[in-house]
Amino acid sequence: MRILIDECVDWRLARDIPGHSVKTARQMGWTTIKNGELLALAAAEFDIFVTVDRNPSFQQNLGSYPLAVIVLAATSNRLADLQPLLPKLLAAIGRAQPGTAEFIGAD
Repeated sequence: MRILIDECVDWRLARDIPGHSVKTARQMGWTTIKNGELLALAAAEFDIFVTVDRNPSFQQNLGSYPLAVIVLAATSNRLADLQPLLPKLLAAIGRAQPGTAEFIGAD
């Protein structure tokens, strides 16, 4: 899978997603691009968009984009708070469907 990590997610999380092509918004030069435009750019090059921002899943018609959105719900966007969600994130990547959003949080 081709995965884009949003700029609001600690970039080091990309190193913990093995077996996939993972890029960050910063690596793509997309740090100033917001919501709908970012999703359109991501959809052209990626299968999955990982973020901690809940807004795109509510503000955008995700069904019109050929990529899945995975929203990480953690205490903060710090790596230490995101890493416990990795098993759930990896499972969500495996079942991701275009045009959908999945929320991943601690139980």
